[in-house]
Amino acid sequence: MKKLLNKFRKRSDTQSSSRITSDTVAEHRERILAGGRRFKYPLQYVRHKLVFNAIFISVIALAMVVAAGWWQLYSAQNTSEFMYRITKVLPLPVANVDGQPVLYSDYLMKYLSSVHYLEQKEQVSLKSDDGKRQIEYIKQQSMQDAIADAYALKLSKDLGITVSDSDLEGFLKDQRQSSDGEISEQTYDAVILDYYGWSPDEYRHVTSEKLLRQKVAYAIDEAALSASDSIKASVKSNAAIDFKKLAATFAGKVDVKVSYGASGLVPKTNQDGGLALEASKLRKNQVSSVIRSTVGDGYYILRLIDNNDTQVSYEYVKVTLTKFTELLSNINSTNKVQKLIFIPG
Repeated sequence: MKKLLNKFRKRSDTQSSSRITSDTVAEHRERILAGGRRFKYPLQYVRHKLVFNAIFISVIALAMVVAAGWWQLYSAQNTSEFMYRITKVLPLPVANVDGQPVLYSDYLMKYLSSVHYLEQKEQVSLKSDDGKRQIEYIKQQSMQDAIADAYALKLSKDLGITVSDSDLEGFLKDQRQSSDGEISEQTYDAVILDYYGWSPDEYRHVTSEKLLRQKVAYAIDEAALSASDSIKASVKSNAAIDFKKLAATFAGKVDVKVSYGASGLVPKTNQDGGLALEASKLRKNQVSSVIRSTVGDGYYILRLIDNNDTQVSYEYVKVTLTKFTELLSNINSTNKVQKLIFIPG
């Protein structure tokens, strides 16, 4: 009997708790409205869930892509054309020189160009033992070249040095000169593509970097400029002075490298840093002023020995630029260059 009474009381309590009273009306109202919203706005709840899921999946996918790309570049050292295109879009570093980032795209541009020449022009198989050795050497050279360009860029900012469009166009125009006259820009671009695998824009970029490095090298090497002025003064006081003896004398006096050389008969359009072209403007035995080589290796003083309609022969005293190389060497020796990939050697 007691069990029946207890069962009845529990049922009564349940019914009374679910019964709407003045005390529970607000609770029941909110419960009913909440249930109604799910029926009135069913897509809203689904949309919120879809947006959350989409964001979550996108973040995970992006993280996986970034991790895979990082591994390909910095661990596997993928040097494919595809990875090169990615580094052109994303300015990722491959090294750092004295606080200046060295772009991965610049390193790969130089590396892929050298590999292209090795395969296409020298017909070397990259899978052979010789090919593998040369690949390692190319990696070292490409990295060193990219680091030097980046360091020159850092110095150029401090010195306020830039390469203008006219500087670049003038250099490219000189490069298109041949014994038969100036070749067309289209023909020259085709030759560059065939030999080095560079597009016109890539070649202009590489050339601009080299011109900037040359400007910086000339600007910071005061010792070389002073030595060249002193040599010129000696020649001015004695135009018939022996160039070979003059170079030997200064080589023992100054802290820069001074050397003597002779060209032999070469075309007036010879690709020698503009020296043959300058020599062609002289009379026999006439001495030039101090000339800056367009390849950026130093100062020259020329004397024309002989010439004809198409050729010239000249001798010269050269003052080599050394300051930039010394600074870069010091940067390397003081551990101010951090490479983000491992290259043996």
